[in-house]
Formats: sequence, C-alpha cells, structure tokens
Amino acid sequence: MAIEIKDILSKKILSEAKGYLDIGFTHSLNPYSGCAFACGYCYVREMPIQKFKEIPWGGWIEIKTNAAENYRNEIIKLRRKNGPVNIFMSSATDPYQPIERKAELTRRLLEEMIESPPDLLQIQTRSPLITRDLDILLKLKEKCEILVSMTIETDREDIKQIFSPYAPGIKLRVKALRDVHDAGLFTQASISPVLPFTPDFPTVLEGIADRIWIDTLNIGDGTMGKRSERLGMPQLFEAHGLSEWYRKDIHVRVEKYFKKFFPSERIHVSKNEAFPGNTLSGQ
Repeated sequence: MAIEIKDILSKKILSEAKGYLDIGFTHSLNPYSGCAFACGYCYVREMPIQKFKEIPWGGWIEIKTNAAENYRNEIIKLRRKNGPVNIFMSSATDPYQPIERKAELTRRLLEEMIESPPDLLQIQTRSPLITRDLDILLKLKEKCEILVSMTIETDREDIKQIFSPYAPGIKLRVKALRDVHDAGLFTQASISPVLPFTPDFPTVLEGIADRIWIDTLNIGDGTMGKRSERLGMPQLFEAHGLSEWYRKDIHVRVEKYFKKFFPSERIHVSKNEAFPGNTLSGQ
C-alpha cells in the first residue's frame, strides 16, 4: 500500500481525555495522525479525522514533528494546576507504526517524559518495535507508573489476516510482550476487539501479561456497535462463517473463559475497567 507521508506542526500534543478514556485518564497523546496498520475494524475510520479525507485510512500519515517540544511546554502548564496527568498513548494511531523507525517521535517523547514525567503512562500498541525503547522505558519506570499494553486480539494468524493484514504478526507481538515483561515492566494483553481465537489463547498469554483487558466491536467502538456496523463488520464476520463471534454478549463469554486461567482480579472488561491505576498501585 502506497502511503502519503507529511510533516506537520501541531498546535497541541496532549488532548483532554473524553468519551472512552475519561474514566481515569486525563489526556491522550497521538504522535502521528493516520496509521499504516489500517485495521479494517478501526473506529477511527468513522471519525472526522478520516471521514473528511479523500485518501483512505492507512494511506496517509502526518508526522507531528514538534511533538516533543509541545509536550515539554504543555506538561509544565499542567503541573501548575497540581492535578494528576494520566496519559494514554495512543488513542487514534499506533505510536510504534513503521514510520516510527525513522521519525523516532515516540522515542523523543519518552525522553522528554523522563525529564518531565506524567503520573501515569499507558502505551497502547500492536508493534514489536516497542522493544527498541526498553532502555528509555526502564528509566521512565523510575519516574512514573507505566503500563505497556500490547493489542493481541486473537492467537490465530489466519484471523488476523482477515481483519488487519497490514498489522504485525501475532507471534511477533507475543514475543515482544514477553520481552517487555521480562525486562521488568508491567504489561497488559489487550484483547481488543475480541476476534475468534483457539482454546489455547489464554495459555499463550500466561507469564507475559500482568493484566488482561477485553473489549469488543459492539461495546468498544464508542457508539455501542454502530461504527462497527457502518464499517461492515457484521457482514465480514458472516462472510467467513464467524457470526457466532459477533454476539453482543461475547465479552461475557470471553471474560468467563479467561477466568478459568487467570485470577479474576487480573481480568478487566471495556470502558469502566480500562484505566489501570488501581492495578498498578497494587503491584
């Protein structure tokens, strides 16, 4: 897929957390606009940032070249307010998509955080590239609470190919999460959205995920499934004989199944349990 890449200057890099993130998180941070992984179910496809673009989702990326500078200035102002700064990185892009290898925006942001740390940082990615920054992440761990969350929505490569063919392979993600966990960082496996998986999926995550978070296309797209419907997800599931996995109560079934393998306090579901603060403070 050909991708149009542009350098831009952003007015701000920290956005006030709203909607899905407003329970616990105070800000979201997106180093890039657009995402090369172009997952078919991505709710950002239905948001204004994409709806008014002529280029399809996955075909464009904007590099916010002043991201680190903005962070430095904005965190100083936020600290003057004396409230917590709990950051979710990222909500509308992947901070470790392929362009990060060259641009290193996320790495520079992490370096700035070492100097001016938030209270909590959750990094949400599906990319093994995060292991490149283990040196900085371990330093940042001494300054703030940090959670590395790896999206692993299934353990089946064939299913991944249907829904997100441009995203990194499942085995690569599992290995990356293991490396991050073994390095001493708190880890989460984000089964979001739930896609069809094998009975062995929980055992794949044993010993590498301190926290399991479950979300679905019906309860997790910000509109109780309406965005997912507009993206044609019910039809895609049906076309591949997977309609049983599109049930509105699939999160209940998955939660019950995973609790057979993990202590119940390590399993969390959807918006009300997305914020990891209590989990981190209790480790």
